[in-house]
Amino acid sequence: MKPAPFAYAKAKSVEDAIKLLAEPDARLLAGGQSLMATLNMRMSEPKLLIDINGVSGLSGIALKDGKVEIGALTRHAEAERSSTIAKHAPLIALAMPHIGHPAIRNRGTIGGSIAFADPAAELPACLLALGGEVEIAGAKGKRAVKADEFFKGLFETALGAFDVLTAIRVPAATGDTRAGFAEFARRHGDYAMAGLAATAKANGKGLSDVRLAYFGVGAMPVRAKSAEAALASGDIEAAVKALDGDLDPPDDVQADGATKKYLAGVLLRRVAAQLMEAGR
Repeated sequence: MKPAPFAYAKAKSVEDAIKLLAEPDARLLAGGQSLMATLNMRMSEPKLLIDINGVSGLSGIALKDGKVEIGALTRHAEAERSSTIAKHAPLIALAMPHIGHPAIRNRGTIGGSIAFADPAAELPACLLALGGEVEIAGAKGKRAVKADEFFKGLFETALGAFDVLTAIRVPAATGDTRAGFAEFARRHGDYAMAGLAATAKANGKGLSDVRLAYFGVGAMPVRAKSAEAALASGDIEAAVKALDGDLDPPDDVQADGATKKYLAGVLLRRVAAQLMEAGR
């Protein structure tokens, strides 16, 4: 299929992009790995596409004030190859090979994945597990929104109609940081039937500050807070049991809810082993 007719504008700056977003039915174009598919299937029919790929200052990876900052236009492949990500944001490094295929990672952007907020995508869950934040530019200036407050529902975020996501920031790993990641997908590169991104702090032989962020099991990435508390106490099976109250996966084309909940438990056991093993 072919997309419906649309106008095209190339933004010169973030401010220019914000101004252009005031036009009726305007959409931003970054990597386009989700947008182009919805355009071609006519699931999206914007009147104006605003290309932000030429805007300077929106890409790059840097360590700043104890946080890893990733520009919105940074390609997945760049993050996958980054020594800064590998050392200071190991959870993201673990997730990157699961995102699509090399051709997708070469064009897809970090900011695009976060802004699109597909509930089965890896990066939104990683941002939530890391307790990161999103930098947003709007007509009234810049603001930072915590990951716990950024995801609102199915493909719904704290981004306003005239906002531009400019960067994400996550706490840099320290010596006691632990990270774990696993997912089930029908084929490598497919969206996950269920997945889990997790972080914790080593605490003697146990764990503290556990954050478990599931994806593919709800309308958005989901913190399993009761399971987090159980895992921090050292009881993995109690953590798995606690998922009954933490998660209520809907049926979808990938699997029914009961299967997803079962997979969530399997993932928790695997990821808990990763977190424990890293501390030995």
